[in-house]
Amino acid sequence: MSCLTGVRSNSVRGREKESDALRALVDRARAGAGGCLLLLGGPGAGKTALLDLAAAHAATGAPGEPGFLVLRTQGVAGETHLPYAGLHALLGPITDRLDTPAADTRVLAEALRTGADAGGLALPAALLRLLRAAGRPVLVCADDLQRLDAPSREAICFVARRVGTIPVAVLLACAEPGTAPDGLPPLPLAPLDERASRQVLDDLVPDGLPGDLRTALVRAARGNPLALAELAGALTDEHREGTAPPPQTPPRGGRLWRAYADRLRGLPADTADLVTLIAADPGIDAVTLTRAAEARSGLAALEAAEAAGVVVESPDGGFDLADPLLRHVAYAEASLARRRAAHRLLAGLLGDVSGDVSGDVSGEGAGEGAADASGDDSGGERRRLRRAWHRAAALDGPAGELAEDLVRALAEMPKATTAAFPEPFRVLERAAELTGHGETKAARLAAAAQHAWRAGQPQRARSLLARIDTLTAGAEVRGRAELLRGSLELRAGKTDSACDTLLAAAERLLRTDREQAVRALVRAGEASYLAGDNRRFLTIARRAETLRRPDDAHLTRMALEYLGGMAATFRGRHREATASLRRVATGVMAPSSAGSPSALVWGGVANLLLGNGAAALTLTSRAVEVARAHGAVASMPQMLEILIQAQQWMGRYDAVAANAMDGLRLAQETGRAVSGAQHLAWLAFTAAVEGDEETCALRAARAVELAAAHGVSVAEALGTLALAHLDVAANRHADAVNRLRVVARTGDPLVVRVMATPLLVESTVRTGEVAQARDALVVLERWADSTRDPDRLALAARCHALLASPDEAGERFAQALELHRQGSCAFETARTRLLYGGMLRRSRRPGAAREHLHGALETFERYGARLWSAHARAELRAAGESVRPSGSRSEAGRLLTAQQFQIATLVAEGATNREVAARLFISPRTVEHHLRNIFARLGVRSRVELARLLP
Repeated sequence: MSCLTGVRSNSVRGREKESDALRALVDRARAGAGGCLLLLGGPGAGKTALLDLAAAHAATGAPGEPGFLVLRTQGVAGETHLPYAGLHALLGPITDRLDTPAADTRVLAEALRTGADAGGLALPAALLRLLRAAGRPVLVCADDLQRLDAPSREAICFVARRVGTIPVAVLLACAEPGTAPDGLPPLPLAPLDERASRQVLDDLVPDGLPGDLRTALVRAARGNPLALAELAGALTDEHREGTAPPPQTPPRGGRLWRAYADRLRGLPADTADLVTLIAADPGIDAVTLTRAAEARSGLAALEAAEAAGVVVESPDGGFDLADPLLRHVAYAEASLARRRAAHRLLAGLLGDVSGDVSGDVSGEGAGEGAADASGDDSGGERRRLRRAWHRAAALDGPAGELAEDLVRALAEMPKATTAAFPEPFRVLERAAELTGHGETKAARLAAAAQHAWRAGQPQRARSLLARIDTLTAGAEVRGRAELLRGSLELRAGKTDSACDTLLAAAERLLRTDREQAVRALVRAGEASYLAGDNRRFLTIARRAETLRRPDDAHLTRMALEYLGGMAATFRGRHREATASLRRVATGVMAPSSAGSPSALVWGGVANLLLGNGAAALTLTSRAVEVARAHGAVASMPQMLEILIQAQQWMGRYDAVAANAMDGLRLAQETGRAVSGAQHLAWLAFTAAVEGDEETCALRAARAVELAAAHGVSVAEALGTLALAHLDVAANRHADAVNRLRVVARTGDPLVVRVMATPLLVESTVRTGEVAQARDALVVLERWADSTRDPDRLALAARCHALLASPDEAGERFAQALELHRQGSCAFETARTRLLYGGMLRRSRRPGAAREHLHGALETFERYGARLWSAHARAELRAAGESVRPSGSRSEAGRLLTAQQFQIATLVAEGATNREVAARLFISPRTVEHHLRNIFARLGVRSRVELARLLP
């Protein structure tokens, strides 16, 4: 990989399996048993870096061991026609050994001197004998095998097939599968996964990049290490500041571009025309492509492109370009006339039912009709949108008419449709480019920015908004742009500036669009809540209250009720809040709200504050489904935050961990630092429940760090609370009290307060500092009483039991358990039974204690809560019962958390990641994450080693 100014590279990231295979090959050759591997991967996949790695490994050996003789060659396009040019480079370091009278060396020396291709076995056999006689292990590396001259390639491959019993390792690298030799063990290089791509990018740019720009580059590179390097090297200050859209392709003229352009050169004209058609319409269906090919030599014209590694057959029987990056090169390398002709032909095909294709991509046009027979199964709306897109790209009509056609076709698309091509934000951006009038142009750019944001491309959204600043635009367009700009700032973690921007947007929009103005106020309230600024939230809520009107639309009324209910909750006026929150909880069930993810989230939050966890779970799950169906990627992390709160409320910690992992990934992909901090905090909390101290500490520290950097006090409080939970589980009560005091200073939002108060009471009872706990309990009890939620009332009763005299405590515990039986949180029920059992034991009632302690232990083990299970066992032993060991795990198994042990056991039994995910109701990504940690903890590298280690 080329060096870039200001960046450094490590293209072997994500190639651990391949690196191990290469090292193993070299090690076997060192021991006398040679072999061969054929690396297969497109341009920039990291083949050369892996060859370098193997050569470096060959150079390192134990003291006293003979070092490797490393021989390397590389195919060069300009020497492909020169017989033995590749062999000449390979044998350069040992040409002195050819100056002997031996017959073998004479054959080789003559071939290298004259370049005459004598054919037959004499020369390949001579090469094999020369390497066998080297007197030490040999590593042969041949890069770009497809460009080597044929005689050299044949000789090296002959050797590669015959080195199994001699100390010679042969590594070959080929970029074009169609030219790969037969009979050699292949090692395909798949695209890097997202995690490895991010690591490569971090290596390339040590100073770091904005989260959304980093995500955009990872997405654009599509797992290609060289693409990552060239994209990083092409960044400008405008890219970093967000005023220019992130680069979508590696720079023209770079190594990767040239490599792909070389594949395209020399294709026959008919083939090049069809390749341009495929590049112009990603995902083009087989029927449309077949009809386009009828005017030429049919689909047979694509055989040359297949042979060159340009196109591959797609699952629907059609064709696609072999690499998404190749698509950009194929399109850009085509002439402007050929591109416009391709778009004109596609527009005609998407509007013609006659089957008469008179167009020609070389420039002669296409017939048009009124309907479509392309076979596209996405419906007429999709075809109309694609047709409008191609007409606009071909400039096939007046600019204004083409722009209106694009906007109209997009408006006709069903809202739940998530068309991959053309993307809505690109449609509106193109419409804006074709629009001359400033106000209309600005409105279309604002709409494009909104779609880009919803699709999870905040960097693109910001660059589109920046273009509005130079245009003439009225208050409504400016207000909508400010609303989106404030939303982008909010999700990026700039809570203070986001609140200011959103309030300004609300005032602009009040005169023209009340519904959007109220939404701006809701988001401004969210910004102040996340920052822990309850005073500002109350100010915003008072402003919203002045806007109420009898004729407000349903969603506007729901938004105002939501703000009012939240404000009353923050003031501690829970009974007053109940009325507004209930109107929200019931109102969002109306048909006019059911399709709005935002309204469903308001309903979920309202139900949480009303203590109705099951209803909150239903609504937030529905919000996630709707957001997914609408392609609202940017909203998903926030939707998952509320869903997680509902799941935590009900003690569904496995689901919390799975959704927090997905939420964290999406937050990173879409540059949403606020959500990322909260999801990390929830992951820290689930690790605390499991008793995984190391994981909890790491995640909580990162969550608190992110939260502090962006002024997000809620995430900071949640991260600190996770550590406090761990402290209580580990009997570090003084540490827990100190942490919980920090939580109180961060703004202590209600959801955190409800979680923190039981821990605070339990810890202060142990440390003798109960005054603060009594004050916190008053707040918890007042809220729980207003909701009548049995789970929260049970927690309040448990707190009273801990603070009560020994005579009164038993009655309070019994009351708490009765309330738990009416609720749904089994984990908190077990916590109450543990505390009650401990009190009964200390009161010398061991028989009654054991009943509760056994129930608690059973629940804790089901949750995989190691520290809480240890408490229950200790109490049972103190109550005079012999307790079985913590499990029949092996020594290796005891190094793992409960969930890790479950996953490791299933994997050791042969289950795939997807099968494990289905069994444990978690995502395959979560399984993959746990497996990495399992391998690291146990010091194993493969599933086979894991199976041997576990019983």
